[in-house]
Amino acid sequence: MVIELTPNEKRTLISLKKIQTAHPDKISADSGLKVEAAMQSVFMLEERGFVTVSEEIVITYSLTSEGVEYAASGLPERQIMSSITNAMPLDEIKKLVSPKLVGIALGWLKKKGWANIDQGVLLPAENGAPAKGSDELLIEKLAQAPAQDVDESVVKDLIKRNLVSANEEKIRTISITSEGVAVPDAELVVEDDIGQITSDHIRSGEWRGKTRNYNIHVKPQPVYGARIHPYQRLIDEMRQIFLEMGFTEIKGDIVQSSFWNFDALFQPQDHPAREMQDTFHLDSNITELPPVHKDIARMHECGGDLDSTGWGGKWSKDVAKTEVLRTHTTAVTIKYLSEHTEAPVKAFCIDRAYRRETIDPTHTPEFEQLEGVVMDVGMSFSNLLGCLTEFYHRMGFDNVRFRPAYFPYTEPSVEPEVYIEGMGWVELGGAGIFRKEVTDPLGIKHPVLAWGLGVSRVAMLKLGLKDLRELYQSDINWLRQEPVVSKMVQK
Repeated sequence: MVIELTPNEKRTLISLKKIQTAHPDKISADSGLKVEAAMQSVFMLEERGFVTVSEEIVITYSLTSEGVEYAASGLPERQIMSSITNAMPLDEIKKLVSPKLVGIALGWLKKKGWANIDQGVLLPAENGAPAKGSDELLIEKLAQAPAQDVDESVVKDLIKRNLVSANEEKIRTISITSEGVAVPDAELVVEDDIGQITSDHIRSGEWRGKTRNYNIHVKPQPVYGARIHPYQRLIDEMRQIFLEMGFTEIKGDIVQSSFWNFDALFQPQDHPAREMQDTFHLDSNITELPPVHKDIARMHECGGDLDSTGWGGKWSKDVAKTEVLRTHTTAVTIKYLSEHTEAPVKAFCIDRAYRRETIDPTHTPEFEQLEGVVMDVGMSFSNLLGCLTEFYHRMGFDNVRFRPAYFPYTEPSVEPEVYIEGMGWVELGGAGIFRKEVTDPLGIKHPVLAWGLGVSRVAMLKLGLKDLRELYQSDINWLRQEPVVSKMVQK
């Protein structure tokens, strides 16, 4: 059986046949190869079973610059003990040595039992300055040369004091196996070859008469091209669906006034959603409210001109002026509607919202939300269900249903659900028709269909994830392996 080896592998094996066991630098010197090339050959030979590689971590200890300084002048505690003979106030000691040195030494003087401190006076131990301790002896030793064999309990404290540093080195030992020894010398003849063909070889014609060995059985390294993040790809897919359905995409500020985030949506000013556990409140306020705030105030207090009682009480401008990180992108869509009151309007916003959530597999403090509104003559509840069903079907969910729900600013309200094999029905958001208490103050005369869908939850189902946090982690292996085409969970 012919053994196919590269020229470098042959040179490395020839060296190991002579020296049996060696470190990489020895093999490099004997074979004439650079250390990196020699080790590459060693690992290839190891795969064939011709050599073995053992590794050992060796720790070498040496003095830091501060350690070198104290090796010459003594540790701070030793310097102080050498400077005094009797009890002495700390203020006096600071005149003999630097205040910084005193600050470092005091704790170690007490810990070593060399002195005590009583009412600002340093009291040396009765037996005077002690003999050099193990830490001082080790510093003297390391001042001569770095060492490996040291007392770990002693060096540990010196490392904490930043007087000694530890340098870890991986020592490799390569040994030839019986299989390597058995390789016939005739098969280790190094031919006149070119390791890497360059343009100089081609121009000079040096490549003629030489060989170039290739191992056609080695699998090439995978090549990963640039790609869009799977989560961003799904967001783009959702955006494209609504654009194809004739919607206009809108954007808005992350920081919103409580007026647009809550009041314009007919949420009472004492609603629990405004409390700190749900909302990120900012230490700032807007200066002016839009003119429509007067109509919204009347709607909150008494129901305006509708057959509604409102929420009662006194509506506060100051509360409405406080700024928050938007808790939903509905703040963007309701503001857009206030500026586009003539039918028809078809708009959506896909962007990030913020809430004070405890991080777990299904909740994060910031998340993407897909908001949408349709305002037109004769819009009905069935139009809303049909629009959402169409969206989810285009996203690849075949089975869609709607469950009755409650939201402060829509009536009737529903929660769309999709059926996932192995999981059952999964809720993906909320939807409904804006109450007249929301639309009437804005001057909107036609029904408004509205929905807010959880983008990240859809992404989890489409990408087969069980933890929402995986969408935001930079796991390069997952990003490389995730198919460009979304894999479907349901059948």
